[in-house]
Amino acid sequence: MTAPSSPRWAWMFLDTPRADAERSWRFWSEVTGQAVADRRGESGEFATLAPVHGDPWVKLQAVDDGPGGVHVDLDVDDVHAAAAHAESLGAVRVGAIGDEVVILRSPGGFVHCLTTWQGEAGQDREGLTSILDQVCLDVPCRRWEAENAYWAALTGWPWRESDEPGYASVSRGAPMPLRLLLQTLGEEDGEVRAHVDLACADRRADVARHEEAGARVMAEHHFWTVLEDPVGRVYCLTDRPPRPAR
Repeated sequence: MTAPSSPRWAWMFLDTPRADAERSWRFWSEVTGQAVADRRGESGEFATLAPVHGDPWVKLQAVDDGPGGVHVDLDVDDVHAAAAHAESLGAVRVGAIGDEVVILRSPGGFVHCLTTWQGEAGQDREGLTSILDQVCLDVPCRRWEAENAYWAALTGWPWRESDEPGYASVSRGAPMPLRLLLQTLGEEDGEVRAHVDLACADRRADVARHEEAGARVMAEHHFWTVLEDPVGRVYCLTDRPPRPAR
Protein backbone atom coordinates (compact mmCIF):
# COMPACT_ATOMS: atom_id res chain seq x y z
CA MET A 1 0.00 0.00 0.00
CA THR A 2 1.33 3.43 -0.94
CA ALA A 3 1.86 5.77 2.00
CA PRO A 4 -0.02 9.11 1.88
CA SER A 5 3.34 10.87 1.96
CA SER A 6 4.76 9.04 -1.08
CA PRO A 7 6.25 11.82 -3.24
CA ARG A 8 5.16 12.47 -6.80
CA TRP A 9 8.19 14.79 -7.27
CA ALA A 10 11.07 16.09 -5.15
CA TRP A 11 12.74 19.50 -4.99
CA MET A 12 16.17 20.52 -3.75
CA PHE A 13 16.20 24.04 -2.27
CA LEU A 14 19.41 26.09 -2.02
CA ASP A 15 18.73 28.66 0.71
CA THR A 16 21.14 31.61 0.65
CA PRO A 17 21.39 34.84 2.68
CA ARG A 18 19.88 37.64 0.62
CA ALA A 19 23.14 39.60 0.40
CA ASP A 20 24.83 36.63 -1.29
CA ALA A 21 21.91 35.31 -3.33
CA GLU A 22 22.64 36.81 -6.75
CA ARG A 23 26.28 35.74 -6.63
CA SER A 24 25.34 32.25 -5.50
CA TRP A 25 22.60 31.88 -8.12
CA ARG A 26 24.97 32.90 -10.91
CA PHE A 27 27.48 30.28 -9.78
CA TRP A 28 24.97 27.45 -9.62
CA SER A 29 23.49 28.43 -12.95
CA GLU A 30 26.95 28.29 -14.53
CA VAL A 31 28.08 24.96 -13.07
CA THR A 32 24.77 23.17 -13.71
CA GLY A 33 24.12 24.68 -17.14
CA GLN A 34 20.62 25.66 -16.02
CA ALA A 35 19.22 29.16 -16.34
CA VAL A 36 17.90 31.11 -13.36
CA ALA A 37 14.21 31.38 -14.22
CA ASP A 38 10.75 32.07 -12.81
CA ARG A 39 11.77 34.74 -10.32
CA ARG A 40 8.91 35.26 -7.91
CA GLY A 41 7.97 36.44 -4.43
CA GLU A 42 7.37 39.93 -3.12
CA SER A 43 11.02 40.90 -3.58
CA GLY A 44 12.13 38.25 -6.07
CA GLU A 45 13.37 35.99 -3.30
CA PHE A 46 12.52 32.77 -5.14
CA ALA A 47 13.75 31.37 -8.45
CA THR A 48 14.15 28.03 -10.22
CA LEU A 49 17.05 26.48 -12.10
CA ALA A 50 15.53 25.55 -15.45
CA PRO A 51 17.09 22.65 -17.42
CA VAL A 52 17.10 22.77 -21.20
CA HIS A 53 14.91 19.66 -21.33
CA GLY A 54 12.61 18.01 -18.80
CA ASP A 55 11.11 19.32 -15.58
CA PRO A 56 13.11 21.38 -13.04
CA TRP A 57 14.00 20.04 -9.59
CA VAL A 58 16.24 22.75 -8.06
CA LYS A 59 14.80 25.88 -6.49
CA LEU A 60 16.62 28.91 -5.09
CA GLN A 61 15.60 31.01 -2.11
CA ALA A 62 17.07 34.20 -0.67
CA VAL A 63 16.60 34.25 3.12
CA ASP A 64 16.74 37.15 5.55
CA ASP A 65 17.52 35.17 8.70
CA GLY A 66 20.34 32.75 9.38
CA PRO A 67 23.16 31.38 7.24
CA GLY A 68 20.97 29.58 4.70
CA GLY A 69 21.52 25.95 3.84
CA VAL A 70 19.60 23.21 2.08
CA HIS A 71 16.11 21.85 2.45
CA VAL A 72 13.89 19.43 0.55
CA ASP A 73 10.31 19.78 -0.67
CA LEU A 74 8.35 16.61 -1.40
CA ASP A 75 5.37 17.05 -3.72
CA VAL A 76 2.38 14.92 -2.72
CA ASP A 77 -1.28 14.61 -3.68
CA ASP A 78 -2.71 15.47 -0.25
CA VAL A 79 -0.47 17.70 1.83
CA HIS A 80 -2.41 17.41 5.07
CA ALA A 81 -2.79 13.62 4.96
CA ALA A 82 0.93 13.38 4.21
CA ALA A 83 1.75 15.74 7.09
CA ALA A 84 -0.33 13.67 9.51
CA HIS A 85 1.55 10.57 8.36
CA ALA A 86 4.89 12.36 8.82
CA GLU A 87 3.92 13.36 12.36
CA SER A 88 3.01 9.75 13.14
CA LEU A 89 6.57 8.85 12.10
CA GLY A 90 8.09 11.36 14.52
CA ALA A 91 8.17 14.62 12.56
CA VAL A 92 7.26 17.91 14.24
CA ARG A 93 5.04 20.39 12.40
CA VAL A 94 6.71 23.81 12.27
CA GLY A 95 4.11 25.72 10.27
CA ALA A 96 2.09 25.95 7.08
CA ILE A 97 1.67 28.26 4.11
CA GLY A 98 -1.98 28.23 3.10
CA ASP A 99 -3.35 24.82 2.18
CA GLU A 100 -0.48 23.88 -0.13
CA VAL A 101 2.64 23.75 2.07
CA VAL A 102 3.34 22.16 5.46
CA ILE A 103 6.74 22.75 7.09
CA LEU A 104 8.17 19.95 9.23
CA ARG A 105 11.24 18.92 11.19
CA SER A 106 12.45 15.34 10.93
CA PRO A 107 13.14 13.40 14.16
CA GLY A 108 16.73 14.65 13.86
CA GLY A 109 15.66 18.27 13.29
CA PHE A 110 16.09 18.60 9.51
CA VAL A 111 13.60 21.10 8.08
CA HIS A 112 11.65 19.96 5.03
CA CYS A 113 8.33 20.70 3.40
CA LEU A 114 5.40 18.77 2.01
CA THR A 115 4.02 20.59 -1.00
CA THR A 116 1.23 20.14 -3.51
CA TRP A 117 2.21 18.33 -6.70
CA GLN A 118 1.87 20.45 -9.85
CA GLY A 119 2.38 17.74 -12.46
CA GLU A 120 6.18 17.50 -12.77
CA ALA A 121 7.03 14.04 -14.01
CA GLY A 122 10.28 13.73 -15.93
CA GLN A 123 13.98 14.57 -15.83
CA ASP A 124 16.22 14.43 -18.91
CA ARG A 125 19.81 13.32 -18.19
CA GLU A 126 20.71 12.49 -21.77
CA GLY A 127 24.23 13.67 -22.62
CA LEU A 128 24.98 15.15 -19.18
CA THR A 129 28.47 14.71 -17.76
CA SER A 130 27.48 15.96 -14.30
CA ILE A 131 24.24 16.63 -12.46
CA LEU A 132 23.16 18.16 -9.15
CA ASP A 133 21.06 15.24 -7.92
CA GLN A 134 21.79 14.35 -4.29
CA VAL A 135 20.94 15.80 -0.90
CA CYS A 136 23.28 14.39 1.73
CA LEU A 137 21.91 14.41 5.28
CA ASP A 138 24.72 14.75 7.80
CA VAL A 139 23.47 12.78 10.80
CA PRO A 140 24.95 12.72 14.33
CA CYS A 141 25.48 9.21 15.69
CA ARG A 142 22.58 9.22 18.16
CA ARG A 143 20.16 10.28 15.41
CA TRP A 144 21.25 7.67 12.87
CA GLU A 145 18.68 4.91 13.25
CA ALA A 146 15.68 7.20 13.74
CA GLU A 147 16.59 9.43 10.80
CA ASN A 148 17.10 6.52 8.42
CA ALA A 149 13.81 4.93 9.48
CA TYR A 150 11.95 8.22 9.08
CA TRP A 151 13.03 8.98 5.53
CA ALA A 152 12.46 5.44 4.32
CA ALA A 153 8.95 5.37 5.80
CA LEU A 154 8.04 8.92 4.76
CA THR A 155 9.00 8.50 1.12
CA GLY A 156 8.32 4.81 0.67
CA TRP A 157 11.58 4.65 -1.31
CA PRO A 158 13.97 1.71 -0.92
CA TRP A 159 16.58 2.09 1.81
CA ARG A 160 20.04 0.72 1.06
CA GLU A 161 23.01 0.42 3.38
CA SER A 162 26.28 1.27 1.65
CA ASP A 163 29.35 -0.93 1.52
CA GLU A 164 31.10 2.11 3.00
CA PRO A 165 30.48 2.13 6.79
CA GLY A 166 28.30 4.99 8.02
CA TYR A 167 26.45 5.59 4.76
CA ALA A 168 22.97 4.69 3.52
CA SER A 169 20.70 5.92 0.74
CA VAL A 170 16.98 6.39 0.23
CA SER A 171 16.16 6.47 -3.47
CA ARG A 172 13.34 5.55 -5.77
CA GLY A 173 15.28 5.95 -9.00
CA ALA A 174 13.79 7.34 -12.21
CA PRO A 175 11.68 9.32 -12.74
CA MET A 176 12.43 10.89 -9.33
CA PRO A 177 15.05 13.61 -9.95
CA LEU A 178 17.06 13.33 -6.74
CA ARG A 179 18.14 10.87 -4.08
CA LEU A 180 18.89 11.15 -0.38
CA LEU A 181 22.22 10.04 1.05
CA LEU A 182 22.62 9.75 4.80
CA GLN A 183 26.05 9.81 6.43
CA THR A 184 27.10 9.68 10.06
CA LEU A 185 29.02 12.58 11.51
CA GLY A 186 31.88 12.47 13.97
CA GLU A 187 29.80 14.20 16.64
CA GLU A 188 27.61 12.19 18.98
CA ASP A 189 24.52 14.42 19.00
CA GLY A 190 23.03 17.60 17.53
CA GLU A 191 20.67 18.46 14.69
CA VAL A 192 20.75 16.83 11.29
CA ARG A 193 22.00 19.20 8.60
CA ALA A 194 22.57 18.79 4.88
CA HIS A 195 24.69 19.59 1.85
CA VAL A 196 24.29 18.88 -1.85
CA ASP A 197 26.30 16.60 -4.14
CA LEU A 198 26.80 16.35 -7.87
CA ALA A 199 27.27 13.10 -9.78
CA CYS A 200 30.27 13.39 -12.10
CA ALA A 201 31.44 11.25 -15.00
CA ASP A 202 34.88 12.93 -14.81
CA ARG A 203 35.34 14.40 -11.34
CA ARG A 204 38.80 15.87 -12.02
CA ALA A 205 37.52 17.80 -15.01
CA ASP A 206 34.54 19.03 -13.02
CA VAL A 207 36.73 20.15 -10.13
CA ALA A 208 38.68 22.34 -12.55
CA ARG A 209 35.46 23.68 -14.06
CA HIS A 210 34.01 24.54 -10.66
CA GLU A 211 37.24 26.24 -9.57
CA GLU A 212 37.17 28.35 -12.71
CA ALA A 213 33.61 29.39 -11.83
CA GLY A 214 34.77 30.54 -8.38
CA ALA A 215 34.64 27.48 -6.10
CA ARG A 216 37.46 26.51 -3.73
CA VAL A 217 38.63 22.95 -3.06
CA MET A 218 38.54 22.14 0.66
CA ALA A 219 39.42 18.43 0.70
CA GLU A 220 40.11 15.50 -1.62
CA HIS A 221 38.95 11.97 -0.88
CA HIS A 222 39.07 8.64 -2.66
CA PHE A 223 35.83 9.08 -4.59
CA TRP A 224 34.67 12.60 -3.78
CA THR A 225 35.94 16.18 -3.56
CA VAL A 226 34.69 18.73 -1.02
CA LEU A 227 34.36 22.28 -2.33
CA GLU A 228 33.08 25.63 -1.15
CA ASP A 229 31.12 27.83 -3.54
CA PRO A 230 31.84 31.59 -3.85
CA VAL A 231 29.54 32.45 -0.92
CA GLY A 232 30.71 29.68 1.43
CA ARG A 233 28.28 26.84 0.71
CA VAL A 234 30.01 23.47 1.15
CA TYR A 235 29.15 20.77 -1.39
CA CYS A 236 30.71 17.70 -3.00
CA LEU A 237 31.56 16.34 -6.43
CA THR A 238 31.25 12.56 -6.41
CA ASP A 239 32.33 9.69 -8.64
CA ARG A 240 28.87 8.61 -9.78
CA PRO A 241 27.68 8.38 -13.37
CA PRO A 242 25.02 11.03 -14.04
CA ARG A 243 22.42 8.49 -15.13
CA PRO A 244 18.94 8.40 -13.56
CA ALA A 245 19.14 8.61 -9.76
CA ARG A 246 19.43 5.23 -8.03
